[in-house]
Amino acid sequence: MKQLVHYFSYPLSVVFYLLFGITLLIFHVIQWICFNLFGYQAHKISVDYLNFFILVCLRILGTTFKFNKPKDIPDKAPLIIVSNHQSLWDISPVIWFLRKHHPKFVSKIELQNGIPSISYNLRHGGSVLIDRKNPEEAIQKMKQFAHYLKESNHSGVIFPEGTRSKDGVPKKFKKKGLETLFANVSNANVLPVSINNSWKLQRFGMFPISLGIRIEYKLHPAIKISDHPSDKLVDLIEEQIIGSIKIQ
Repeated sequence: MKQLVHYFSYPLSVVFYLLFGITLLIFHVIQWICFNLFGYQAHKISVDYLNFFILVCLRILGTTFKFNKPKDIPDKAPLIIVSNHQSLWDISPVIWFLRKHHPKFVSKIELQNGIPSISYNLRHGGSVLIDRKNPEEAIQKMKQFAHYLKESNHSGVIFPEGTRSKDGVPKKFKKKGLETLFANVSNANVLPVSINNSWKLQRFGMFPISLGIRIEYKLHPAIKISDHPSDKLVDLIEEQIIGSIKIQ
């Protein structure tokens, strides 16, 4: 049965990538129009629905999403969303299911060009692009990003492992970026998130994509940054996130 499912993953992956590519191209144009003619709010809505349709494309592969979201996520102060990172497909559910909180991403600078829709949003949607080869500049950008979150009351999303885990086993958190954010937006709350199973989509690389994967997001209770020393808070968040990761 597993062999038959794997066989069907090849043609379905072709269909997925065709629809995914069309989605990116269409929404690149929609984003440009929204951003340049109607401003931030219209652009934000276009990005929300870009990611909704990416989830629709993933459902063609039988992918399902379980998003355990607390009812009492604070919205009167900025939110720092901290998560483990397992695949390229971790991001769309965060944007769609947490769209009320205007999530913006800490991303590597290499993604600023070359990907329709995605690169455009990273450049114009409020995210910060970090050159990991230039730590001093990266820290300054993180401080500016923290100021932006504080002023806008938006959410910042950071994957502190630095790179995605290809087998689901979490990597050690890199603390400097988190501590910089915490120090510069101390009125914020932290929302730890544990992602399970998304690595299985890419267990064979980018092609084919595995079928029938159930991705689970566990959102832990929010924590006030001001209630903890930054180094102790990072350790607490890491413990919570990793403690809910299931290695299968």
